Amino acid sequence: MNAARDRKRCTADEAVQLVRDGDAIACGGFVGAAHPEALTAALERRFLAGGNPRNLTLIYAAGQGDGRSRGLNHLAHEDLIKRVIGGHWALVPGMGRLAIENKIEAYNFPQGVICQLFRDIAAGRPGCITHVGLGTFIDPENHGGRLNARTTEPLVERVELGGRTWLFYHAVPINIGFIRATSADPAGNLSMEDEAVIGEVLAISQAVRNCGGTVIAQVKRFTDQPTAPQSVRVPGILVDRIVLAADGEHDQTFAETMNPRYCSAGTLESDKGETLEPVSEIERRIIAARACDELHTGDIANLGIGMPEGVARIAAERGLLHDVTLTVESGPIGGMPAGGLSFGASVNPQAIVDQPAQFDFYDGGGLDFAALGAAQIDRKGNVNVSKFGSRLAGVGGFVNISQNAKRLVFCGTMTSGGLVTRIEDGKLLIESEGRTIKFVGEVDQVSFSGAVAARSGHPVLYVTERAVFRLTLAGLELIEIAPGIDLQKHVIDVMGFRPIIGDLRLMPEHLFRAKGRTSSS
Repeated sequence: MNAARDRKRCTADEAVQLVRDGDAIACGGFVGAAHPEALTAALERRFLAGGNPRNLTLIYAAGQGDGRSRGLNHLAHEDLIKRVIGGHWALVPGMGRLAIENKIEAYNFPQGVICQLFRDIAAGRPGCITHVGLGTFIDPENHGGRLNARTTEPLVERVELGGRTWLFYHAVPINIGFIRATSADPAGNLSMEDEAVIGEVLAISQAVRNCGGTVIAQVKRFTDQPTAPQSVRVPGILVDRIVLAADGEHDQTFAETMNPRYCSAGTLESDKGETLEPVSEIERRIIAARACDELHTGDIANLGIGMPEGVARIAAERGLLHDVTLTVESGPIGGMPAGGLSFGASVNPQAIVDQPAQFDFYDGGGLDFAALGAAQIDRKGNVNVSKFGSRLAGVGGFVNISQNAKRLVFCGTMTSGGLVTRIEDGKLLIESEGRTIKFVGEVDQVSFSGAVAARSGHPVLYVTERAVFRLTLAGLELIEIAPGIDLQKHVIDVMGFRPIIGDLRLMPEHLFRAKGRTSSS
């Protein structure tokens, strides 16, 4: 009865013996959710023990790692890796160092483009044609997504179709697919009932199969009964090897072994967020509350990791969570997005779609609202979240989301590194200024193009704890200032440029009712 599956069953160490020098590996996962930890760990063991395989190409959409040793960090070895085509790099610092030190070829493409590219490769198309990335460092008029001098081959080009300019991302052959599912039934069909995300498992499997490659799946368990056909995420005909993961190699996320609420329907326990951790830090609370003012009833929204996570907490306090739908680029729709190393999951989502489909929706303008972080902002409204000197973060889904949301708010403090603020009598007081200014004359790398966004006509705000700016065709315009803030000393003097100043009004008084003192890193 289990003959089909049993023919494919092997250990992780046996499976990675199928990887040859020079192969291209596509690996699925999102942070730690649905990442095949047993397979990447086994490939590292093989390389460290025998020095092979060598010169691999690694292709992945979402960042997969814990910032230390898990996930794609297993593969961050010189000679093991020759080329990386990745969406997000921050969680894999070892790989980022190899790129910065010019030891590997390194590309950074939008997360949504890469997971959609898997489908194009599967279908035998020459690549992915999209508007996503125009005007950014990924545009071949800039750097073409290439991150160092060693990376010379152009993998994206501009094309003209129907009177419009598009980016054409080239298809590449893929020899090996590393994917993960919850269960394998007797026919080797894979289901994902305990996974927090579905990711791009089907797209990777079809792409690798149609390239004549080998699909290796990690699972949590084997089942004796056939899976309901509607629940099969990867048919057994696409899977070549199946590995049963050991304890600790199939945690639901890199933060939690198993949280049933990430993969089950339900309702949030509270309309007002009593069960959620409050936003207590002054700057974060002001910024999250002002961004939340832009969230409207009925909105379909995406909130980035970090500072924008506070928007969901404020929305919960205001009783708005049942009036808006929060989504995550990894696929969850509805519920409450998780943070930290569980980012990508949502508590009690209404639905979980696959990642390529989620980005189809985003790229077509399906998001009414998005709140995202910003590390650097310049006079043109350009934003950098991807590269700062010797630190490589990558864009992840940022380009897809920021370029296509109908309304967009960037969230971040005016300065960082030692900022200390206090609220007193409804006024914001700056006790100590941060050492690093974030509004600079020119960003180090354009992750968001102010010019492209301004021409689209979509409203864009830049919200800080002391001032609010908006994007115009002429550049960045200051429109709001916090009570208690001196325009020259606390705003203009801590910027690398002078913004346009028009009709200036006070930020809403409800943002400054809290008392206390806090510092920002």
